[in-house]
Amino acid sequence: MNSKSGHDITPLDQARVEQLARGLTPEERRILLSKGTERPFCGLLLDTKEEGIYVCRLCGLPLFRSDSKFHSGTGWPSFFRPFDPEHVREKRDTSHGMIRTETLCARCGSHLGHVFDDGPPPTGLRYCMNSGALRFHAKAEPLPPESRPATDMDSG
Repeated sequence: MNSKSGHDITPLDQARVEQLARGLTPEERRILLSKGTERPFCGLLLDTKEEGIYVCRLCGLPLFRSDSKFHSGTGWPSFFRPFDPEHVREKRDTSHGMIRTETLCARCGSHLGHVFDDGPPPTGLRYCMNSGALRFHAKAEPLPPESRPATDMDSG
């Protein structure tokens, strides 16, 4: 199952998720697998200004481009548009006494953060992400195989 941008978004089975999770730190596990939130203004990607792509820390699916990142003042990396809408799944979240929209990686189901409708134009959305849920790849460096479109993998 490929997204419009050509990436394999076939959901991973639990065994594969557990295998990938072996390489996570305890904090990354808490965020990605237990729906945790890092403290504001502490994430390593908050002030990243380089050109590149933000991918899921667990499975490598591209989630956001640097040209959609903006400074929201909230203390978490914020984006106004995903890399591909099919790469970010949304789910109603009623935890902590409020109603929010949780964002999840479409391929591995990892918790990324939340999306709010108070972002800038052109979308009006603010994808408020945990740095611990993302890995940044600068434009100058090649993407790892798990972050490339499936069509690139087939021809390689």
